[in-house]
Amino acid sequence: MDRLNRGLDRVEGDSDDTGSPLFFSQERQADVVAESLRHLAVPQELYSLNELDVFYEDELKALWTYMRPQGRPSFTPTMLRDFVAWQRLISEGFGPGRLPLKFLVLGSRSPGVFCFGGDLELFQRLIRDGNRDGLVQYGYRCVEILDRNARALELPMLTIGLVEGSALGGGFESLLSFDVLIAERGATFGLPEVIFGLFPGMGAHAFLTRKLGSAMAERMILSNETYSAEQMYEMGIVHVLAEPGEAASACRDYMQKSRRRHMGLVKARQAMRTASPVPLDELKRIVDLWADAALGLTEQDLKVMNRLAKAQSRLAKAA
Repeated sequence: MDRLNRGLDRVEGDSDDTGSPLFFSQERQADVVAESLRHLAVPQELYSLNELDVFYEDELKALWTYMRPQGRPSFTPTMLRDFVAWQRLISEGFGPGRLPLKFLVLGSRSPGVFCFGGDLELFQRLIRDGNRDGLVQYGYRCVEILDRNARALELPMLTIGLVEGSALGGGFESLLSFDVLIAERGATFGLPEVIFGLFPGMGAHAFLTRKLGSAMAERMILSNETYSAEQMYEMGIVHVLAEPGEAASACRDYMQKSRRRHMGLVKARQAMRTASPVPLDELKRIVDLWADAALGLTEQDLKVMNRLAKAQSRLAKAA
């Protein structure tokens, strides 16, 4: 606050350190004070999360967030705790009467990977222990995060998923909860759970059925097919295609072009959620089915799961 007051001592007629005059009218000075106070009201914890890099861009009123996993790029309990805190802190610091937020962007720092999805190492331990409660609690936490994201945290903003690599399993499922997906050509999407006798339990059935219809959703979930960003664009899942290495630039262009019609786009997304809601209770009931199916996996299924987890870890380390 002292820094703010010292800065505001320099008003109309004063000069900065280079000798250039500053022309801050009293009205402009009041605007600067109000804007600075809104920035100060954002909990600083938001910018110091363990596995999420977060920064705010004033011009676009955008909050950029990048996952920075400490191990295999997946939704570990540590990562999920960060996401819960991230959503809470955004709700506390942004919105009407607070710092304005028009766009919420999520990408990944992992080269070539958006996210590999569920914590397969954790799943194996819980399944071998017969720990249904642990599986259900993990799944519930995931779908609660997706549910809040799908409702844009009840804020007048658009949520944007930024895909610069592979989005598999729960990583793909998480993207289905965003308003807009921007993906680079070469990015891939898939639901590999069927190869070890399971199915994606954190949103794929509910979101894909509403977006593509039940027949196409079933085909995608059970085929173990990998889909390109171009295929996802043709299906309407991806909204903007970017050239390799240009995802962030394409995202910024999208936000710039959307500023004038921002409120119309926000209300259109709210109308879509009204017309085709995805109730949290439905998501949780699917998690229950997923947990029951997981406990029925054989030792051979778990070995396949383990091989997939190790292969993904090697891929991430090589990248």
